[in-house]
Amino acid sequence: MAICITCTYPISHLYTVYESAYNLRLEQCSKCLKFADPYVEHDSLTLLLDLILLKREVYRHLIYNRGTEPRKALGKSRTSLEESQEGADKLAATKNQQREKDRWWLILKLACGLITVDAFIRWAQLSKLYFFPRAVAFSWSLDPRISADVSRWTVETNIVFLRILIGCLIETFAFHGGVMVASYFVLALSDLFHSRRSISPVEISGVRQQFKFSLIPLTIFYSSLTKLFLLFLLTIWRPSASKPGGSPYYWDPSYYSSPIVSRALEIWDEDKLDREWVVRNVLGGMATGFGLRVVLDCHPVFTTVVILVGWLAKTVVAGFLKNWVGGDEHSGDKWMAYSIP
Repeated sequence: MAICITCTYPISHLYTVYESAYNLRLEQCSKCLKFADPYVEHDSLTLLLDLILLKREVYRHLIYNRGTEPRKALGKSRTSLEESQEGADKLAATKNQQREKDRWWLILKLACGLITVDAFIRWAQLSKLYFFPRAVAFSWSLDPRISADVSRWTVETNIVFLRILIGCLIETFAFHGGVMVASYFVLALSDLFHSRRSISPVEISGVRQQFKFSLIPLTIFYSSLTKLFLLFLLTIWRPSASKPGGSPYYWDPSYYSSPIVSRALEIWDEDKLDREWVVRNVLGGMATGFGLRVVLDCHPVFTTVVILVGWLAKTVVAGFLKNWVGGDEHSGDKWMAYSIP
């Protein structure tokens, strides 16, 4: 059953189709009196942009309402299977099973694409450490000659990329497994806490009624689009050096007389700020927490605990993989720095 993307109230249908697929009418939520899901009329580009912007409504549309069949008002008589209550229940159970299979198939497709993109981004970051181990930190990313050399696909670069791809795959499984295990205990603890705290029966939201554990990996992959999109842009368009020698930009403290302001602005220097680390760790963690907050429908403290457990599981696995993926201690430490979700 679908839900209203505004108030999460369960609704039987999102829209009604008449003579043609393009002749439809959006259903109105009986609780908040708004359209249940206006995203059924939007294209994929709009959904992608709103997903990158971390809008709660688009998460609910993609996770709970995507693929929901509409109500058909074609004037045809109902079949004998649909007329009986038992037949309607069997038909609904069959549709739910098919939706669950389609959801896992979508998770598999998203995993193949996003893990490959993540591996390419990490390969672009770590390949300089493989082939140019003496390069100074942060200066190698500003040297176009190094980028030109490592962009040539050879047998050695293929082996490096394959190792990084396998490492990303194992880390992803570890993170998703830790999050799902933590989510199970957090939801059980949250239900126990609410049942003992309130005397009257607590109304269960539509999000919790339609919750399935397959929604957790789907939400994590959707949430990673924001992080991977920005990391991919930073991989393609690297900052250019201000000098021919490749030295990074520095903040000129002569503009401000206050030493506190000058030191605060020096944080943005190229040799002190790792943009990739900030995007992957800070923004990636916030996006994942926001997505899990939507699907778990629990207190943000519980969501933070779930993220920390997933991070811990991924970090432990990354510690075992760093020497094999990195090849040496320096590259392994760099791999560990980017292993935080």
